[in-house]
Formats: sequence, structure tokens, C-alpha cells
Amino acid sequence: MLRMKNIRKIYRTELVETHALEDFSLNVDAGEFVAIMGPSGSGKTTFLNVAGLLDVFEGGVYELDDKDVSKLSDREMSHIRNQKIGFIFQSFNLIPDLDLFDNVDIPLRYRGMPAGERKSRIEKAAEVVGLSSRLHHLPSQMSGGQQQRVAIARVLAADPKLILADEPTGNLDSLMAREIMDLLDEINRRGTTIVMVTTLPGVRRARLARDPSLRRPRDRRRTAAGTLRRRAEVGEVRRRCSSTTFASPSRASGAIRF
Repeated sequence: MLRMKNIRKIYRTELVETHALEDFSLNVDAGEFVAIMGPSGSGKTTFLNVAGLLDVFEGGVYELDDKDVSKLSDREMSHIRNQKIGFIFQSFNLIPDLDLFDNVDIPLRYRGMPAGERKSRIEKAAEVVGLSSRLHHLPSQMSGGQQQRVAIARVLAADPKLILADEPTGNLDSLMAREIMDLLDEINRRGTTIVMVTTLPGVRRARLARDPSLRRPRDRRRTAAGTLRRRAEVGEVRRRCSSTTFASPSRASGAIRF
């Protein structure tokens, strides 16, 4: 489903080059649920932007659903985003003046779907996330957990092959976070590939194995004194959809064990 090899992404200013991703490689098979874990500033959001075709990169190869997307035009990337990728954000990104139905409807309209098909998809997605009775509620009339469910329904209605989730439980209390993770787990069991980034090492409900990939971005200052560098290891963890048990992470000899 997703293959990255030696991806490099560099942000430049007049004085500093920040290597957000450097020789980053990752394979995600269809049907997997992968969690990219690391502290703030380690390149997780940059990875999501690249994976979601929202940003370009300087080097490496990226294949999505067996198609090389490394050198596509903006129009081609937009088409693939619209057809194959769904995004779930920490801040929900709902339009406050639109109810649940219309918030979920917007991306379907951009696909040019007929009204009948859109209505069917929206009602089915609302049922999956447990909000069938709130189709005409505004975001302000729903809790944070319910708003995140609306955001997930918006993704489900589009039926993407890949869901990219950016800290989907970051703005929720522990109970709501657990419910959202249960919902994502159920979506994954239905066959949808999910890649999630999080700062939380204690994400539950999976048996995880470590594959160290992400590092804190490296700054290079163009000064007479030379190059300043900073690195910190980040663990990238994954699980296959058949895994059902969780264990808390612990550090031993520099590794994260589950």
C-alpha cells in the first residue's frame, strides 16, 4: 500500500537547513494499522504531509498503491488524494456553520457524486460512528469525541484505501480517546489501512513491534563555526490487523519493547 525509501525533506531559511526527514524508509502493507511515535518536532507531521501528497520532498522514492508518486504534478496529486486518501486531524477541522450531514457531504460533492449516492454514504458512515441520530446537529452541539466521530465519518463516506490520522485523540479525555481508538480499530478490521502519528507511547489495543525510523530533525546552521546538529531517536511502531493484545512500552538498551 505505502512504500517509502530514503525519503529526504529539507526546510530552508537563509541561515538554517532543517532536515525534517533524512533517508526515511517505511513499508505499510494493505490492511495494516501503523503508529508513528515520537516527540514534538521529530518530523511526524512532515511525514504525514509527504504521505498524504500535501508536500513534495527532495529525494527518495514514494510508491502509493503500487504507483510511483514521487514526481507527480499538483493536479495528479490532488486526484489521488481525493480518490485514495482520507485525513483525520487532531482539531477535527469541521465547518462550524454546517451540520453533521453537510460536513460529511462536502468532500463527496467535490467528487461529483449524485445526491442519492452521497446521502446513502453519509447515512451509512454516521451509523458506523454511532451518530445516526445527530445528522442535523452542528459541531457546537456535540462533544469533542462526537466531533471527532464526525471527522471519521467524513473519511469513511469517501471510502479511501488509506487513512492518515494526525494525533486523532490529542484533544480528547482518556475515555473519549479510548472510544476513538476502538472505532479506528474496528475500521481497520474491515480492511482499511491506517497510519497514525502520535506523541503518546501508551497507545493501547495492539501488539506493537519497534522499527526505529524517525529522528528529530537536524538543523544545519551556515556559520563560520560549522554545522550544528541535534538528533534524538524516535520509535516507529506497527501492528498487523490480526494483532489484538496490547502491552505497555518499556525502554531497555535504547529500544522500545512491547
